[in-house]
Amino acid sequence: MRVYVLVMLVAAAVTYLATPGARWVARRTNAISAVRARDVHVQPTPRLGGLAMLLGIVVAVLLASQMPFLEDVFADRQVIGIVGGAAIVCLLGWADDVWDLDWMTKLAGQMLAAGFVAFNQVQLVWLPTPGGLTIPSARLSLFLTVLVIVVAMNAVNFVDGLDGLAAGIVAIGASAFFLYTYSLTQQASPENYASIATLMTAVLVGICLGFLPHNFYPSHIFMGDSGSMVLGLVFAGAAISVIGRFDPTLVAISGAQRAPLFIPLVLPVAVVLLPLLDMTMAVVRRLAAGKSPMAPDRLHLHHRMLALGHSHRRAVLILYVWTAVFAFGAAALVRWRWQVVLVWLAVAVVVAFVLTLGPLRTRGRFLDDDVASGTLPVATSAPSSRTVRATAPSSTRVSSPVPTKEHDHDRAERHSGPAGRPG
Repeated sequence: MRVYVLVMLVAAAVTYLATPGARWVARRTNAISAVRARDVHVQPTPRLGGLAMLLGIVVAVLLASQMPFLEDVFADRQVIGIVGGAAIVCLLGWADDVWDLDWMTKLAGQMLAAGFVAFNQVQLVWLPTPGGLTIPSARLSLFLTVLVIVVAMNAVNFVDGLDGLAAGIVAIGASAFFLYTYSLTQQASPENYASIATLMTAVLVGICLGFLPHNFYPSHIFMGDSGSMVLGLVFAGAAISVIGRFDPTLVAISGAQRAPLFIPLVLPVAVVLLPLLDMTMAVVRRLAAGKSPMAPDRLHLHHRMLALGHSHRRAVLILYVWTAVFAFGAAALVRWRWQVVLVWLAVAVVVAFVLTLGPLRTRGRFLDDDVASGTLPVATSAPSSRTVRATAPSSTRVSSPVPTKEHDHDRAERHSGPAGRPG
C-alpha cells in the first residue's frame, strides 16, 4: 500500500506544480475558453490542464517502473498501452482546444487511441452472457474494448461542465476502484500485491487531486478535452485490465458463488454512473429533437443542479456525494454481504436526495459562490457604499460590480442557447 500511496503523491505533486506551466502554454497557443451564452464561467479561461495531468502520469509511471515491488506490472505492454493512449488523446484534446476540431475528427482520434490501448494487450476477454463469460472472438474483443474506452472518454467529457466537477468525480470513483483492486489483488495473490489496475488508479487519483486546487471554483484553468479524455481512457484501461486477468474457467461456478464475479463489471459502471447517465440522457434528448448527438444544450445534470437553485460550488459537492454513494456502495460488495450494503446504500441515497432537493437550495448561504470568489453584491438602493449580500431571487437580484457565475447562468438561460463547456 505504501508504494501505491507514494506513486499517488508523486502524481499529485507533479500535476500540481505543472499546472501553472500548462496555463502558460494555453495562453501562448490560444487554448482559451471564451465566454459564450451557453457557458457557466464569466471570464476567458485557459483549458489545457490535461498537459499537466499527462506529465503527472508519465513521471509517476516512470518512478513506479524503478520499484522492485512493481516490476511484474511492467512485464508486458499494458502500461505502455495505457500511457501511450493517454498521450495520444492528450495531443488530440490539445488540438481540439486550440482549433476546435469537428466531432468526426475527434471520434477518429479517440478510436485510434483506444485501438493503441487494445493492441497493447489491454482487452476485454469476458462478458456475462447466458452461454458463458468468454468473448468468442478476438475481433469482437477488440471492437468491445475500443467501444468501452471511447464511451468512457466521452462520458467524462460530457460531465466536465462545472469547476472541479470532472476531476472530483473521477478522483472519488477511482479511489473506490483503487480500494477494490487492491483488495482483489490481496485475495488473488497474497505473495504479490503488484497490479496494473491498482497502479493506474492510484496515478489517476493523484493527478485529479493535484489538479483540483487549480480547478475548483473559482477555477484558474480548465482541464479541457486534453484532460477529460485522458481521465476517461486511463480509468477504462485500468478497469479492462482487471477484467482481462479474470479466469474464464470460473464460469463453472453457479448460483450465489458466481455473483461476486460480476463485480469487475458492475463497479466500473457504478464509478462512472453519473457521467454515463448524463451522456445517455443528452444523446437521447438530442436525437429525439432531431439534432446531432454532439450538439450542445443546457440540460446536463450540472445545469439542472444550478436550475434547482444550488450555487456552483454546492452543485459540484452534491454531485460528489452521489458519485461516492454509488462507487463506494458497489466497492463495499467485496467486503460485506449484499443485504447489508443495500440497507446502507438506501440510507445514503436518502441523504443525497435531501441534500439535492432539500432546504439547502433555497435557504441560507452555505457554500454560496460570492463567498468563494470574493464578490459580494452591492445594494444600489442604499446611499452608503456598504456592501450587503443579495438574498433576492435571480430575477430581482441586485446588481453586482463583478458578475458572478450565478448571474451568468441566469443570463444564459434567457438566451436559451446550447450549453456545455468545450471539453
